Amino acid sequence: MGTFFMKHPGNTSRNARAAVRLTAAEQRQIEEAAHTRGYANASAFIRAAIRNELDGRAELAGADERMGAGFDRVSKDIFRVSRGQQALYALVDSLVKTVLTCVPEPPPDLRAQAVARAKERYDRLVKNAGQSMSGDARAAMQDLLGHVAN
Repeated sequence: MGTFFMKHPGNTSRNARAAVRLTAAEQRQIEEAAHTRGYANASAFIRAAIRNELDGRAELAGADERMGAGFDRVSKDIFRVSRGQQALYALVDSLVKTVLTCVPEPPPDLRAQAVARAKERYDRLVKNAGQSMSGDARAAMQDLLGHVAN
């Protein structure tokens, strides 16, 4: 087993020591990491690792900013989807108003037959729309179809 003695990272004088017992494999890993990452020796690497742990890990630095940026992106995406839904609603509303304005009422004696045909066409329209959807949108359409049937 290897033993490293670390000096206290004070001002410039280091007089405190801490002993850490390591396996031979751990000692090799530390020495290799210290060499690979450009540290003067294994003790310098261990001191830096302790400082990083005490100060907060480097990979966590900036996590708040990254999460905030992620939330901003999601917020903008939700706003765009909402705006798209509003535009789609306005388009469908205008289309329905145009159709209702331009299509004449059937004569009273053919009204029941016209209503039955309209219900069949509506059912086909909703079924075709549901088939063209996938995922959550398809489930929402199936819920709608359940409400229409009731």
